[in-house]
Amino acid sequence: MIFVTGDTHTGWMERLNTAAFPEQKEMTKDDFAIILGDFGIWDNSKREKYGLDWLDKKSFTTLFIDGNHENYDILDAMPVENWNGGKVHKIRPSVIHLMRGQVYQISGKKFFAFGGAASHDISDGILDPQDPDFKHKKRMLDKDPYSMYRVNHESWWERELPNLEEMEEGRRNLENCGKKVDFILTHSPSTSILQKMCGEEDSYSCDILTDYLENLMQKVSYGHWLFGHMHVNQMFREERAICLYEQIVRIV
Repeated sequence: MIFVTGDTHTGWMERLNTAAFPEQKEMTKDDFAIILGDFGIWDNSKREKYGLDWLDKKSFTTLFIDGNHENYDILDAMPVENWNGGKVHKIRPSVIHLMRGQVYQISGKKFFAFGGAASHDISDGILDPQDPDFKHKKRMLDKDPYSMYRVNHESWWERELPNLEEMEEGRRNLENCGKKVDFILTHSPSTSILQKMCGEEDSYSCDILTDYLENLMQKVSYGHWLFGHMHVNQMFREERAICLYEQIVRIV
């Protein structure tokens, strides 16, 4: 069995407890729950470590792709391992990060994973702690409860968007499997779907990643495309794509 859900932001105990996700009673470690980015690797706090240990003790195996709200200093420092045909970070023995541009064989199905997305909650800027005026700028922004800013390497990471190497590796891996997979897992939507969801709203804008995904949508044969990021549950029948947030959907 494979289930998929949207952004959790460290809220694993709320999303994946037995009451909210009763199907887990029939699951084993050979079954999977996949989180579509903004999983919640954030600060190595005691609370976070407790939550990850809680997840690791569940009957199933948790898989996740990265989102725009992850601590990439932590993720990028982890050793890379191979698992089911692709590169991963093992956060815990049964809590596994599916890395960008990888193809995995899971439960007899082929999955292409590509995490990351551009943050839209940064309209007031990215503050640098090394800036001599950092404290003053932050204090001024904090006077407005609606200000939208992030702090570099504390609440925002440039690595939220992919580099050219990751995108090229994704293309190569798709070429190696004949540009055909059963499922595509992303955090960000493609450009065309983003435009359908947002129209003229400028808080979300197209970027190098949405354009990359749009190119894949046109060139890769896939069964279903699943993504998160937008905090809604919405289906796009023509593109065979589903945006997930709180819903937990069985796909295999």
